[in-house]
Amino acid sequence: MAGVFLARSASRLSSSSSSALSRSAYLFPSLSSSSPAPPPSNPSPRSATTFPPPARHLADLRSPISHRALVRSSAAVADRFERRFATMASKNSYESILTTLSKPGGGDFGKYYCLPALTDPRIDRLPYSIRILLESAIRNCDEFQVTGKDVEKILDWENTSPKQVEIPFKPARVLLQDFTGVPAVVDLACMRDAMKKLGSDPNKINPLVPVDLVIDHSVQVDVARSQNAVQANMELEFHRNKERFGFLKWGSNAFSNMLVVPPGSGIVHQVNLEYLGRVVFNNGGLLYPDSVVGTDSHTTMIDGLGVAGWGVGGIEAEAAMLGQPMSMVLPGVVGFKLSGKLRNGMTATDLVLTVTQMLRKHGVVGKFVEFYGEGMSELSLADRATIANMSPEYGATMGFFPVDHVTLQYLKLTGRSDETVAMIETYLRANRMFVDYSQPQTERVYTSYLELNLEDVEPCISGPKRPHDRVPLKEMKSDWQTCLDNKVGFKGFAVPKESQNKIAEFSFRGTPAQIKHGDVVIAAITSCTNTSNPSVMLGAALVAKKACELGLEVKPWIKTSLAPGSGVVTKYLEKSGLQKYLDQLGFNIVGYGCTTCIGNSGELDEAVSAAISENDIVAAAVLSGNRNFEGRVHPLTRANYLASPPLVVAYALAGTVDIDFEKEPIGTSKDGKKVYFKDIWPSNEEIADVVQSSVLPDMFKETYKAITKGNPMWNQLSVPSSTLYTWDPTSTYIHEPPYFKDMTMSPPGPHPVKDAYCLLNVGDSITTDHISPAGSIHKDSPAAKYLMERGVAPKDFNSYGSRRGNDEVMARGTFANIRLVNKFLKGEAGPKTIHVPSGEKLSVFDAATRYESEGHDTIVLAGGEYGSGSSRDWAAKGPMLQGVKAVIAKSFERIHRSNLVGMGIVPLCFKPGEDAETLGLTGHERYTIHLPSNVSDIKPGQDVTVTTDTGKSFTCTVRFDTEVELAYYDHGGILPYVIRSLIKANN
Repeated sequence: MAGVFLARSASRLSSSSSSALSRSAYLFPSLSSSSPAPPPSNPSPRSATTFPPPARHLADLRSPISHRALVRSSAAVADRFERRFATMASKNSYESILTTLSKPGGGDFGKYYCLPALTDPRIDRLPYSIRILLESAIRNCDEFQVTGKDVEKILDWENTSPKQVEIPFKPARVLLQDFTGVPAVVDLACMRDAMKKLGSDPNKINPLVPVDLVIDHSVQVDVARSQNAVQANMELEFHRNKERFGFLKWGSNAFSNMLVVPPGSGIVHQVNLEYLGRVVFNNGGLLYPDSVVGTDSHTTMIDGLGVAGWGVGGIEAEAAMLGQPMSMVLPGVVGFKLSGKLRNGMTATDLVLTVTQMLRKHGVVGKFVEFYGEGMSELSLADRATIANMSPEYGATMGFFPVDHVTLQYLKLTGRSDETVAMIETYLRANRMFVDYSQPQTERVYTSYLELNLEDVEPCISGPKRPHDRVPLKEMKSDWQTCLDNKVGFKGFAVPKESQNKIAEFSFRGTPAQIKHGDVVIAAITSCTNTSNPSVMLGAALVAKKACELGLEVKPWIKTSLAPGSGVVTKYLEKSGLQKYLDQLGFNIVGYGCTTCIGNSGELDEAVSAAISENDIVAAAVLSGNRNFEGRVHPLTRANYLASPPLVVAYALAGTVDIDFEKEPIGTSKDGKKVYFKDIWPSNEEIADVVQSSVLPDMFKETYKAITKGNPMWNQLSVPSSTLYTWDPTSTYIHEPPYFKDMTMSPPGPHPVKDAYCLLNVGDSITTDHISPAGSIHKDSPAAKYLMERGVAPKDFNSYGSRRGNDEVMARGTFANIRLVNKFLKGEAGPKTIHVPSGEKLSVFDAATRYESEGHDTIVLAGGEYGSGSSRDWAAKGPMLQGVKAVIAKSFERIHRSNLVGMGIVPLCFKPGEDAETLGLTGHERYTIHLPSNVSDIKPGQDVTVTTDTGKSFTCTVRFDTEVELAYYDHGGILPYVIRSLIKANN
């Protein structure tokens, strides 16, 4: 196996740092002995959050216990902590503002930390999203984990945020899906083994905050255009994933405080929005805002409900589950003002693609975006969630919609009780976190401002390779022609003029057929972006109804599918009487989960695949998703467009993206007349009427009352009751990773990077899809070879996502994307690289393995926005297992940079205006990074010199952004840091 988790440097922590760690029993009050530590002699209501009981069901879940502060590894910081240990406060420093919240009709809801009681005029100027950070800091301020200085930083946000100051944040809960959940549970199980090997109690490894895990990423569209598709796909899902599902079911029993929502229940973000989101917690009489971090970057969808949430790497989430605080840079906030009203025929998808393009252009990476203005009253909660969902696509940490009357209406619609809604409104009003647009608004300060008049939104789609490349619908035909002409790139395919009208003839199930450039072969209504939104889902159904009544059909070789985000969607489609029209066009329900948007589109018909491959056709997919990066949706769809569900149906009917909907007919009616786009497009009033009559509160209550009971296949899974997992060495799904091999209690310290070879030299916008194993496993790949050597037939390869619990498969699939462009290969795309010493062209994994066997470290050279896209932990774990020690890039996506640090990889940024090309670097050099050998000599954001064996020397900025990250790096990553701290806490 290429690489090991721990760097093998001989340097160690200073004695003062170790001394600080030895006192970490203070940090783990519930872990320092077999019985809980006694509460403070004069407990505050905060103590109600200190010892959460084991939970198996949602009703038992509690808020997180007080997260322990991170022990910094530098000597100076450790000394400061030493002094503070002796004088730790047992009370909250802001206990004087703990206030009773009265019920409107008498009695009280509980107590809360009252922000207005501070009588600080700065609070009213703070963005609402920052007020949530402020409340968390105040509620947890014990002058150790969170200090008064941290509170002051947030209060003074207007002045401190430009300075990139660090603050602690304690989320109320953690959200997982199964792709990221399996490796998280694997790591927890492996950590238990490590605890045992090091002579400590393995049962101390448990989530200390509520964890909700929704199994939604494993269903594939194997069967489509069939009334039996849901059952057939679920049976295949369980056949492929029985071992994984059993492992997750074991984890739900073995670990406390973990809720697992079984397969077939819905998409994690829609379940979070409709059911799991609390908005306000009432934990033992203490009230506070709901907040969540999740291992899926689209956790941000919950921001549409006024819940602060964003994606973190799986590594960060695991640490948070184990009691680590969230260390974050206090963000700037972009104020996005909405005015006006959407014109007739416009959809939420048109709006979100417009917003995404605007924010990408503005630049919001690392920032919050907060929406406000009179246009807010015109946006349904589902519309807001659609915009919030795509925060990763426009680059923001979150796109936040403060709670207002629209939010409260949605809570009632989705079955939250009247008393709960009353508590939420009363609390948020009292704590100045509620927006009442019927009253005069206090002017809030934002870092920068944008404004959009909703009347300016026009129909659009996005593509063919990136979500922020918006194309107005009226310009689609000309844009497509330009893409065919352009050189290969984000907006180009370089198809020669003489080949652009090429027609490939083939036989589809005995019937003559043909396909040409731009023809649609996949049309999928999928992804959390849209399936949470009744207006676009029912809008798609109305398009289908009008088309069916006119006698239009979808070509039989187009793979059509409908994957709702929850069972509620099925209920309102059936209530409206419109599902039958979707079925008639081939948009039968295929399952409840993420499908096409994450590459689980299933295989195309062999005849279609052969026609595309043999004739080099640029085939198209149109999906209502949020990701369309090249190679993601399907290996054979080089053009992938994001569109609203109604437009997905329209393009399926047209059969091509090479069409001008304003001028060209979409088809021919049963009486021989030309049918145009306008003939099948519903009005806003038509959609609103069917939404009003078909989407009812009882549907949500009925769907979610049995959400954790599972289905017969889930309930029949038999799993062991042991608290330690019994690893099966023959398993190709669940494998014990080597992260803690040879681990000792002494931190390894910084790993020197000397004379390292360049494994890859890549350009801008390398996404986590390019890095992390995703989609299908190619039959000629190193991962396929590994599986076949273990008797797995190609038909049973399954996807990389389903095998994320096996590090051997995932290491081989890292950098294995067929669309990866490596400068070593002079423009050739594919999962290959050059082994520099020999000049041989090898798979990236084989090259990495050879470098390691030769005793050489490796680095990666990259351009801007390295690691953009989904928050994939394997995009950091995989390179680490391949032996990568550093990445030098122009810029990093926020989560991915943090994940690299979490796995012990050094992220470095070229200085502004410089990159590999301007510095004349080819990647054939050997690189030495002159990083101090003692972690106490490294400072966040400091500059270091990098030299090459060719005599070049340049300066880079080390992207350890906080002292916390330096501590992780010193220990070889987050997880070994947690293990050592836990063991110190129990000794």
